[in-house]
This record gives sequence, structure tokens and C-alpha cells, in this order.
Amino acid sequence: MVADVCATSYRETLSAALADATPDACIYAAGIGRVLDLASPAEAEVVTTNLTGAVITAEVVLPRMVAARRGHFLGLSSQADRLIDDGAPSYAASKAGLSSYLEGLAFACRPHGVAVTNVRFGFVATTMSEGQGPRPFVISAERAAALIERCLKRRPIRFTAPWRMAIALWFLGLGRRVRIWLS
Repeated sequence: MVADVCATSYRETLSAALADATPDACIYAAGIGRVLDLASPAEAEVVTTNLTGAVITAEVVLPRMVAARRGHFLGLSSQADRLIDDGAPSYAASKAGLSSYLEGLAFACRPHGVAVTNVRFGFVATTMSEGQGPRPFVISAERAAALIERCLKRRPIRFTAPWRMAIALWFLGLGRRVRIWLS
């Protein structure tokens, strides 16, 4: 199913599509990012797409899965969830919120037979990542799909790839946190 998660009718559209169905899996893969423009910020759409849409999707899908005592809800977050990003704060913040939300849901849903996985990729070679400048440790869309398939089988709470990117971002984030502490 394809639907606009920013549309006011999204919840009703998704509910109607699942009227008599309990999905075995739901992959929330919607995501956008924008460079911050302080002259005319457009941050709400980023947060709505990356975080609020996932929450609405979970509100519709998870009760069906919990009632059936089966299913897997998987959300694509980002390794940017650990950054303080002055270039795209809405992207980093929405992905941080999504990661926290998914991992909290994972603990709440496990006793009911439902898995929730937070997938945290670095750069994936997609249309969205084109033109963003350097993309260290980029993985192909095919590799990302294979890793998602592996997550659907293994059902981890958190999955991060590639690890080299995670380590690099940890050091970058440490530098930003030191700047905050010293200011």
C-alpha cells in the first residue's frame, strides 16, 4: 500500500486498507530530510513524515498484531539519530524520536508475540541520498533490502549498519557534545 503519511486522511486510509486483515509484517520506510533554511524553515513536514507517520502507522497496525499474538513492525530510522545536526536538525531529531519510540515499543510488544525492530542505516544509495555530498560507507539499496530481510527473520530490537559509519558518527557526536559542554 502506498499512502501519504502527511495527509489528514492517512489514519483512515490505512485502517480501511487493513479492515479485515492482520499483516504478518509492516515496514515503515517513509523518510525525508532537508537542509535547514532559517529564512523559511519547513521542519514540520520532516517530523511528520519521519516520526508522526510511523506513530500513526503503529497505532493502526500494532493492535491487530497484538490481538493475533503475531507480527513484526519494522521501522527505518537512521544513524543520524545520535547526532546534534545544525544542518538538518529536524531530520536528526525525528530519527532520534523514531529510534526511541521503536525500541520502547519493542519491549512493550514482545510479551504479546509481536516483534518491533529499529533499523539504523547510514547512507543508502537512493534518490534521497543523491546530491548530499560525500556519503562515506554507503551501502546499495539491494544490500539494505537484504539486511531488512535478515531482520525480519531474526527479529532484533535494534539493527545498525554499517558499523564503520556508526563508529565515525560516535566520534563526530562526541565533538559536538564537547562544544555544548564548553559553551
